[in-house]
Amino acid sequence: MDGITGSADLGQQQFLDLLVTQLRNQDPLEPVEQTEFISQLAEFSVLEGVQTLNAQFDDMLKLQQLSDGADLVGKTVEFISPTTGELERAQVEEARVLDGRIMLTAGANVVSLDQVTGVVDAGGTSI
Repeated sequence: MDGITGSADLGQQQFLDLLVTQLRNQDPLEPVEQTEFISQLAEFSVLEGVQTLNAQFDDMLKLQQLSDGADLVGKTVEFISPTTGELERAQVEEARVLDGRIMLTAGANVVSLDQVTGVVDAGGTSI
């Protein structure tokens, strides 16, 4: 999220710099027309709105991913072991967000959600 916000702030700053430079260097005998100036301000407003939506969408996506991980706590999952590369089963004890990814503590392993290949029901069969 910080990467997106950082580049968005840079875009806003560049937009404002260009607008101010344009106003400073305009020909006093032929100033920027009011409609053009209003159009540029509207574009700036849209840019701010899109950035706000992107930030909110990122937050909502993280919440959804964390919820998906939390739903697995207490359940037995099948996963590709990060150490052996083999298929293993273990009960999920914890779900955390690390570096923007959902990580599950399953037995002695910490695996990402994308390494999970199945959820095992009480009878021991994969769902």
